[in-house]
Amino acid sequence: MGDAAALVRGVSWTPQGPFLSLITDDGAARLPLTPGLWLRFSVSSGAGIPGRYCLGYSTVQGPDESEHFPCPAKAAAERGYQCGQCFARDDFRFMHDFHRSGIAPTGLKAYLAQPHWLYIATFADGTTKVGTASQRSKWSRLAEQGAMQAQYVARASNGSVVRVLEDAVSKELGLTQFVRGSAKFASLLAPRTEAQLQAGNQASAAVVREFLDTLGIDGFVTVSEPWERSPFANAVAGAGQRIAYPQPLDSGGHGMRLESMAGGYSLVAVDNADTAFLADLAALKGRKISFGDYITVVPALQESLF
Repeated sequence: MGDAAALVRGVSWTPQGPFLSLITDDGAARLPLTPGLWLRFSVSSGAGIPGRYCLGYSTVQGPDESEHFPCPAKAAAERGYQCGQCFARDDFRFMHDFHRSGIAPTGLKAYLAQPHWLYIATFADGTTKVGTASQRSKWSRLAEQGAMQAQYVARASNGSVVRVLEDAVSKELGLTQFVRGSAKFASLLAPRTEAQLQAGNQASAAVVREFLDTLGIDGFVTVSEPWERSPFANAVAGAGQRIAYPQPLDSGGHGMRLESMAGGYSLVAVDNADTAFLADLAALKGRKISFGDYITVVPALQESLF
């Protein structure tokens, strides 16, 4: 990818593993994030450089077809990770209200017409949420969120039905639909044991399935199917105390060797330190980075702890 700055779209997952999704001058690029990989980069910052850049917009042509376009203006992000113009062009903006409004472009309607799954996911501190995934993203949705334990509890005929189920579970059982990334990161600094998380997830899923069986709604079936976490996440998921990566990822140079990843959170080694750190690579989303011969400087106060 050379020395030119690349815009980070985020960390994505497939069953083969995670990758860093990038926008370069030559188009879209994927950098596989594999065990033992050294990532050496600097983060653009300073006068005239926005905190986060707009990541562009997507159009949807059908259940398995979508196209991403970089921001034409290379503008700063205004809401989330988009500028106002790109948000207005993004087909996915209709998705979260479609089950109430019925309004969406033709391609997105076709995407939402595919089967969708309702899941119960538990994170490292025991926090549990309800969520949805399309057939296309059934496995990767949970991997990208950094779930420690998860189960699918219902298979819905389409995206509208599954969102009705999700809202009903949230309203009647009090399960959240959103867990902040900062909370997920903090929970991984001292994860609960696998047995505790598994027991909590199974108990929540059982309550949800029992509730779903009382609903008089057509278009779904209750299921009991575990989600299988990637082995690459196992070391991150292990119980024990962790040390947060010693430098903010919004500026400066960094050098880290990937040891284990869950979602965008990675246990990493750095030069001249004997301990592993927990780094939030998701913090690079919307920032421009340049690859090169960079290292992470560990503050003297932390060096004295090793």
